Amino acid sequence: MTVEAVLFDFGGVFTPSPFETVRAAAEALGIEGDVALELCFGPYDRDTDHAWHRMERGELALEEARLELMALYAEAGHDVDPFTLLRSMGAVDDQRDEMVARTIAIRERGVRTAVVTNNVREFGTGWRAMVPVDDLFDEIVDSSEVGMRKPDPRIYHLALERLGGIDPHAAVLLDDAPGNIAAAEAIGVRGVIVGPDRVAAMRELELLLE
Repeated sequence: MTVEAVLFDFGGVFTPSPFETVRAAAEALGIEGDVALELCFGPYDRDTDHAWHRMERGELALEEARLELMALYAEAGHDVDPFTLLRSMGAVDDQRDEMVARTIAIRERGVRTAVVTNNVREFGTGWRAMVPVDDLFDEIVDSSEVGMRKPDPRIYHLALERLGGIDPHAAVLLDDAPGNIAAAEAIGVRGVIVGPDRVAAMRELELLLE
């Protein structure tokens, strides 16, 4: 089926991966990377009551989540504010401009686009300022605004409905979280996993559009 819509994650696609950002920052502090990821983000291939997940669903304010996450780190023997581990994510990197340009080119071909992001309400203004969202996306689906988060399949259905009722089989998701890709593929959306070379994922997407 012809691709009619592309769903883009934000962090890990238009910025470096938050997972790798936390891993690197934690390891610099002497904390094992996988431990830091589990404490900060919980089991990210599932939707749970972990503080990060509740925050992404808009159920928990940032400061409340911060205190819960710091308590989890303290129980594991680490005196860490997890949000400090994410500070470098907002820095401009050498792939963002090309990711933006390629996304604009895809939209100019008539393909519908949406960003489907697990995000934090208090970060809304900040992440939107990193890229020209109006040039990139027909729709913005922010987990903290809609009360659901990836990998919940409802958020993909919502995005496709907002794009005009696109059939899942006519859509592609770019995301850096394998669990999010798996959940999308389970409803028929094709998935492209995004790694450290984010532009390579865009090239893979462009082949699907030919």
